[in-house]
Amino acid sequence: MEDPLILYSSLNTTSLPTALNPMNNSTVTDLMTNATVKPFSVIDGCEENVSGILFDLSVQTFNVFLGLPANILVMVILLRNRKEPSSSDIFLGCLAFMDAYFGIMVPFSYLNLYYWHSKDVWSALMFSFGVKDTSGPLFLSCICLDRFVAVLFPLSYGQLNDTKYRVSLSAVVLGLTFTYASAKTIWVLHNFEKVFTGTILATFGWMVLCNGAILVALKRSRGSGKDDMHPMKKKAFKMVMSVLSIIVFNYLPPVALFPFQDHYPLDTFRCLVQPVGYAFINISSSIQPIIYLSRLEKIPFLPEAWNKWGSSSKVKEKEVKVETISPA
Repeated sequence: MEDPLILYSSLNTTSLPTALNPMNNSTVTDLMTNATVKPFSVIDGCEENVSGILFDLSVQTFNVFLGLPANILVMVILLRNRKEPSSSDIFLGCLAFMDAYFGIMVPFSYLNLYYWHSKDVWSALMFSFGVKDTSGPLFLSCICLDRFVAVLFPLSYGQLNDTKYRVSLSAVVLGLTFTYASAKTIWVLHNFEKVFTGTILATFGWMVLCNGAILVALKRSRGSGKDDMHPMKKKAFKMVMSVLSIIVFNYLPPVALFPFQDHYPLDTFRCLVQPVGYAFINISSSIQPIIYLSRLEKIPFLPEAWNKWGSSSKVKEKEVKVETISPA
């Protein structure tokens, strides 16, 4: 006969196995009373294969020491430039805020894994994971949409340049993000992770298609000279290349792995494939602000030595332009 503790742990207090159904109510009650409730564990079922979970948590550590201050700096810079904002600043600001929030939650992940073992804390962490799952892809998609309209439909872009349109779109994205995060916290659907798989596939396809169309349009609008691209189009080109690099590095691995969930053993997917795939997404909280800061000519609040490399590269770029114009 099976150990009653094993039987009870499989119930998860929600359903009874078929083998127990024939028992009368008193037998079931006695069994559940005598059994010891299994303590809550954040790695339940992965005790013998924690490498993927620890890898993801180690990657998230970068978000505390690198991503969190970088995202705060991005938000401060955007607030300073609010009188002369770029069209995508509101999307970048929301993205930086969400990534900063996700970075703040990382220490709680460590504390709950090793000390607290609290289900309530785990629910709060699941909410932050849900925020990260959707806010990054959706706000990056908004940035792609903004650049797409600006480059391919400049006349329409001029008519839609009012901030209220971007505020409305940001509100919709935030609503979807918090709805998804809340649903993930209470786990209302069976195989809920497939919702994320569908979301990431859709946004990944949109961003690749959108950025590809922008690059083709920019290439066609470029003249025979090397440096005669319009400054606004150069800015759009740099933005597109930044987003594409994030898409390929951070979102391609889960896109390649998660659709084949049913082909993996359940424990292998939950304990190894899924955490490793999420690790690539989670590190984007550090990569995204660093890429944004690297495109600035000067980073405020930092010593001049921090800007020396960027300024020297600008000087070299100008020297190359002068040499190409000057006669031999």
